Amino acid sequence: MVASLLIPVLLSAVALFFASFLSWMVFQLHRSDWIKIEQEDEFLDALRGLNLGRGSYMFPGCKTPEEMKSESYQQKWEQGPRGIITLFDKVNMGRNLGLTFLYFLVISFALVCLATLVLSPGAEFTVVFRFFALAALLTFLSAIVQHAIWFHNRITGHIIESILYAVIVGLIFGSFWPAA
Repeated sequence: MVASLLIPVLLSAVALFFASFLSWMVFQLHRSDWIKIEQEDEFLDALRGLNLGRGSYMFPGCKTPEEMKSESYQQKWEQGPRGIITLFDKVNMGRNLGLTFLYFLVISFALVCLATLVLSPGAEFTVVFRFFALAALLTFLSAIVQHAIWFHNRITGHIIESILYAVIVGLIFGSFWPAA
C-alpha cells in the first residue's frame, strides 16, 4: 500500500515546500521574530574581536554544574544580561532549500508508513484527514529540525505554519487515500 501512496508523498512535500515559501516570502510570518540590535556595529566589532567559531553560546556560561553554583556565576546570572547566541557560517541557500525539501519528503513518507499501520484502504476522507492532520500537527509543532537547518532556534511563526502544514497534509492524503 505504501507504493500506491508515493505520488501523494511527493505532492505533499512539494505543497509543504511551497507553503513554507509563502509563509516566509509572501505572508512574512517571521518578519518580527528577531530584533535588530541598535548598536549593531559595536556589537559586531566586539564579536569579531572574540574570534568565536560556529556554534551556540550561552551567557553567562559555565563548564560544569559546580561552576554554576559558584558565587561569581550566580552574580553574573543575577546581573545579566542572560541569553544564547548562535553563530553560523554563511548561509548556503541551495543546501538549505534542498534540506528543507528533503525534510518534508521524509516526514510525508513517515506519515504514510504510520498511517498504513492503522488505516485500511477505503477509509473515509474525514478519518484519513483527521489522522494525517493530527499526526502532521504533532510532527511539525514539536519538530525544530526545519528551523534548525536555517536558524538553529525556534520561531513564533512555527505554530501557524504547523497548523497550515497539518491541514495541507490531511487534505492531500485524505484525497489520495486508496479505495478499498
